[in-house]
Amino acid sequence: MKLLNNLFSGKKLKEPIDLSPLKTDMHSHLIPGIDDGVQTIEESVDLITKLQRHGFKKLIITPHIQADYYKNTHEIIFNGLEEVSKAVRKAGISIQLEAAAEYMIDDGFEEKLKSGKLMTLGDNYVLVELSYYDPHPNFSQLLFELQLEGFKIILAHPERYTYWFNDFKKYEELKDRNIFLQLNTISLSGYYTLPVKKMAEKLIDNNMIDFLGTDMHNQTYMQGLEKSLVEKYLDKILSSGKLLNDSL
Repeated sequence: MKLLNNLFSGKKLKEPIDLSPLKTDMHSHLIPGIDDGVQTIEESVDLITKLQRHGFKKLIITPHIQADYYKNTHEIIFNGLEEVSKAVRKAGISIQLEAAAEYMIDDGFEEKLKSGKLMTLGDNYVLVELSYYDPHPNFSQLLFELQLEGFKIILAHPERYTYWFNDFKKYEELKDRNIFLQLNTISLSGYYTLPVKKMAEKLIDNNMIDFLGTDMHNQTYMQGLEKSLVEKYLDKILSSGKLLNDSL
């Protein structure tokens, strides 16, 4: 089995994959100047044009909201979305744009939860992320509180949390708690590191991925996305029938 997996992982597709079956990209940073994503409206329009050409009909833009670095609000995000939407319409691009947020589970998250004003995707999904150094000490409890409030939790890019790489049970526990997992498509290209690519493949092999997201930030991310389009594991997850992107 290990040999077969290695062979499967090593070969590339002859033609790039069309992403149109996904319909919706539910993770990106395409509002200029409010987080570590695009910094100009021109770059935003260019990347949105390319995403539309790759088959997406709808983009849910999800700026970071963090206690320390990106203190974005509903007003900042929706004002930015309107600016992007106007520029996209002016450019003649036919694509639906919405906004939510990517929330860091940090010291300020509980206050945001209690405010009752979390920005959600689709049917009350909330997109959350963790620090790349250590999960927040109250991570598990905060997930419980989110679910008590009726939110469906999507954990962004679990393949990037290296502190779980030697403890796969952590992923199994998340799935047992009905947490949805969102894979960054570019992880399959080796964009981050080879271990991240291998973990992405392992999560796919174990049928744990519910959503794909571009996590689009800039032109370098676009290059990573386009490189991933010839990865057989992308074909595998797209063919699985498990992805929920088109429900958003």
